[in-house]
Amino acid sequence: MHVPIMVSEILEVLAPKPGEIAIDCTLGYGGHTQQILPRLLPGGRLIGLDVDPLEQPRTEERLRSLGFGPEAFQIHRANFAGLPRVLAAEGLTGADCILADLGVSSMQIDTPSRGFSVKTPGPLDMRMNPNKGQPASALLGKIPTEVLETLLRENADEPRAAVLAARLAGRKFFLTTELAEAVRNALPKIPEDDRDKSVRRVFQALRIAVNDEFSALDTLLRHLPECLSPGGRVAILTFHSGEDRRVKKAFEAARHEGRYAAISAEVTRPTPGECHANPRATSAKLRWAKRSA
Repeated sequence: MHVPIMVSEILEVLAPKPGEIAIDCTLGYGGHTQQILPRLLPGGRLIGLDVDPLEQPRTEERLRSLGFGPEAFQIHRANFAGLPRVLAAEGLTGADCILADLGVSSMQIDTPSRGFSVKTPGPLDMRMNPNKGQPASALLGKIPTEVLETLLRENADEPRAAVLAARLAGRKFFLTTELAEAVRNALPKIPEDDRDKSVRRVFQALRIAVNDEFSALDTLLRHLPECLSPGGRVAILTFHSGEDRRVKKAFEAARHEGRYAAISAEVTRPTPGECHANPRATSAKLRWAKRSA
């Protein structure tokens, strides 16, 4: 199910207009881009970034088939930490609208061979770019217990990090389902729903570590104000507290320095109706900032 999250709220915050330049830092399936692009025309364009070499060509083909040609839509295989380089390559000093959706693409979750899903057996990989870095199985097989405990706390707020780290660190897991079962077996006395939540948190913590997501996010947040044109708007969708804390802190610091004219006072959450229709939206939080003129 490829459903973009909080579309109306993002469009309200970014307010894309004809002739403007927009950046989708996390192109994924292209759901948000598909909604933003028509509002930039005529005269505007959108640049999409994605590191996934498997899904990126499919998304580009899908968007081209909807009539968005090279004059309106360009795509770069790049991590959003490299946003300044992408802008320079496009001959731009800044963008009017920037979006970053930090959730894992539904295409990746729904493809068992990528190793993101806790529900279906697949290799324990979790790399956004399968050609780069080490899979989660390799990380887990050599990580010290205390390091894994820290990862589980910082990357996923896992309350049983110590118990799980002691049971999982240094073990060889080759399938996603093997790891999920090991997490459940390590917590025999807690309710099944809570065990399932711990499984999801373990997968989240490993995915963030494998893809070095926090480092990339910190780099993006540091460069963001300078990547916006005067009066430009940025919207960031986060999906857990570790991400949201970073965004909130960076926005507040840049506002204090005068680099942003305004920031969101609180997070915006999806409506109950959207959460019911799309359970993946439940944990989403939206924050925005506006570049000073």
